[in-house]
Amino acid sequence: MSLSPHASGSPRRIRFNAFDMNCVGHQSPGLWRHPEDQSWRYKDLRYWAGLAETLEKGLFDGIFIADVLGTYDVYGGSNEATLRQGTQTPVNDPFLLVSAMALVTEHLGFGVTAGTAYEHPYPFARRLSTLDHLTNGRFGWNVVTGYLPSAARNLGQTDQLEHDERYNHADEYLEVLYKLLEGSWEDDAVVRDAESGVFTDPAKVHGIGHEGRYFTTPGIHLSEPSPQRTPVIYQAGASPRGIAFAAGNAEAVFVGSPTKAILKETVAKIRDAVEAAGRDRYSVRIYTMLTVITDETEEKAHAKHEEYKKYVSYEGALVLLSGWLGIDLSVYDPDEPLGNVKSNAIQSAVANFSKVEDDGKPWTVRDIAEWAGIGGLGPRVVGSGAQVAGELQAWVEETDVDGFNLAYAITPGSFEDVVKYVVPELQKRGAYPTEYVEGTLRHKLFGRGDRLPAEHHGSSYRLQPAAR
Repeated sequence: MSLSPHASGSPRRIRFNAFDMNCVGHQSPGLWRHPEDQSWRYKDLRYWAGLAETLEKGLFDGIFIADVLGTYDVYGGSNEATLRQGTQTPVNDPFLLVSAMALVTEHLGFGVTAGTAYEHPYPFARRLSTLDHLTNGRFGWNVVTGYLPSAARNLGQTDQLEHDERYNHADEYLEVLYKLLEGSWEDDAVVRDAESGVFTDPAKVHGIGHEGRYFTTPGIHLSEPSPQRTPVIYQAGASPRGIAFAAGNAEAVFVGSPTKAILKETVAKIRDAVEAAGRDRYSVRIYTMLTVITDETEEKAHAKHEEYKKYVSYEGALVLLSGWLGIDLSVYDPDEPLGNVKSNAIQSAVANFSKVEDDGKPWTVRDIAEWAGIGGLGPRVVGSGAQVAGELQAWVEETDVDGFNLAYAITPGSFEDVVKYVVPELQKRGAYPTEYVEGTLRHKLFGRGDRLPAEHHGSSYRLQPAAR
């Protein structure tokens, strides 16, 4: 069965994820000062429960919760500015939010970020199974290999592993997880037979006997099979090695591109790699990061945008950019042309952003900070609900992306506005669902059941009848 979304004669479906983090401000530094922003309530489960209810009302696929295990200390060579501006520090554990949000929703999915570098896969597998049980199969894991040197230092290492080596390590990490989640417990191992007094048939639970370069894990998985067994695998990474990793493992990929032309190239590379790995090229849902600022009229939306811009922290934006790009931007004058900044990452960013607004003027440090001040490095769409709906449809049709990972200017206001003004417009156009599909997150995304499909690499670790 082909998973191609290109049905003739009907608008292509648009998918939404909410992009958030268990911290203040997330991708919009300084906006925590806005009187309507509630991101400072990140420590309050009632905030997260209310946000989950809003997103489910808007039929979002899920909420994607980012995470970091270090501070942004490239800017100025210390974490002083990141603490002052609240740029993703302080930050709390994302996993502990899921149970509260699951309790007040029935369909919303949860994609949570966790790195492969610092926690052994054996206890982590239990965490995955636990949340897949507690959400009744609505859980997903966003696989990251890590990028902040400060995280490595605080966990006893001098720096991150070299880029490609991080992915080699992650390959084995996933192998251990697949063996535990897919190949340790048989489907009918739990019998719960009160008459015989047997809860689990020991003959149907198997040690995985893993001995590899990085991990030795001989025993059984600690949890009984959950609804999806392996949660939905999310991944974000556009490097050649990252795309290769996604081609073999990811079921949803998050990307970010400032223009449609760049996004189209990125999406095509991912789909080609997935197909080369022996999978349907549409067996991966691709979401691009984007921020929507909307209201009942175009004029009100633009006025809202201008108001938000007054709260952007210039220093906070440079703190994030320095961490993302790996270059200390504090040493440059705000009006320094970016072409004078000696960094390959900067040159790449300049090349991308110059395609957004090619007016002949060189981009400066200040320009890129203002761009990243609301919604990070993703584009912004500002307008009425109808205007935004039309623009989102254009992005999908022109780039082959499946949907959008929506960052916020303020929370929960930005998400409430999308639900109020944009979702109804998309529904009128037949480009957005009017109800959820029943079942697990994997089934909601693909309509092919709860388990990893046969062509997915992870399914090869599933117990076969001959092994029983």
